[in-house]
Amino acid sequence: MPLQRGSARRRQRTVLLAGVLVLLAVLLLAVVLASVLTHGKQEGGPKMMKWKDRGTTKNLQEVILGRCYNYVAARYPELGDKDCLKIWESLKHAFIYKNPCNITSEDYQSLMELASHPIPCNKSLFWSKTNDLAHRYTKSNQNFLTLEDTLLGHMADMVSWCGDPSAPGINYESCPKRSECESNPSSVFWKMASKMFAEAACGVVQVMLNGSVEAGAFRSSSIFGSIEIFNLNPDKVSAVHIWLMHDIGGPQSESCSGHSIKKLKNILEERKLKVTCEDDYRPVQLLQCVHNPDHPDCRLCTNTT
Repeated sequence: MPLQRGSARRRQRTVLLAGVLVLLAVLLLAVVLASVLTHGKQEGGPKMMKWKDRGTTKNLQEVILGRCYNYVAARYPELGDKDCLKIWESLKHAFIYKNPCNITSEDYQSLMELASHPIPCNKSLFWSKTNDLAHRYTKSNQNFLTLEDTLLGHMADMVSWCGDPSAPGINYESCPKRSECESNPSSVFWKMASKMFAEAACGVVQVMLNGSVEAGAFRSSSIFGSIEIFNLNPDKVSAVHIWLMHDIGGPQSESCSGHSIKKLKNILEERKLKVTCEDDYRPVQLLQCVHNPDHPDCRLCTNTT
């Protein structure tokens, strides 16, 4: 009898041990399964989202730092106290690991403060639909500065960035356009930078618009029309000069007496700002003629006999 009882106890212990091992195996399998599923969600969640705009610029850190050091060391040594590394870190923390459709002005506040600098009076040049021409002009005439000629604009011009909630925190494949979501990294950045640029303007400011655009030279929906004109300070800005440029040989869709220009003048005058407008400001038109020297529009100063 004692032998039978001992054998029964051993069988019970064996069954119990087997049950424990099975239970541990089930628990381990559950943990592994949960880990795989969670990892799959992280990899296939926000990371799988395909936006319509280009992704973050490759080697973004090197591009931003290089432009910053060049700006403060070579172009404007008077800004040598700017800490380019802190500026980069501030930009990175504004978007890395964040939902690219949920960026706020607070995300960029530190960056704006670190990179801001005074703009000399009478040198501010605003533009709309004249991107290439405006910047060719400021490169040839150092008396004017666009937003892209400031430290903030110079660093960010023609580069892109956006975050991703999952590792590595940056989306190099695609970023959202404004039409996909308003609060994307690019839109929020340029709105804040444009507001700050307009607030810093003083004296006479210039605005270069495109009179060959069929829809009208001035658009209320543009950055200039929705942000910059409303942040010009009438106590600091004495006048606004509009340069209405037309493509060489292109359509003359609107002149200084056109509908959209009248609308712009009314907005500025209501804000107690003096306004003038000139069709085809000659110094800028001469720059256009560099690429079209034989066109009749470029022969206005030719003597005829």
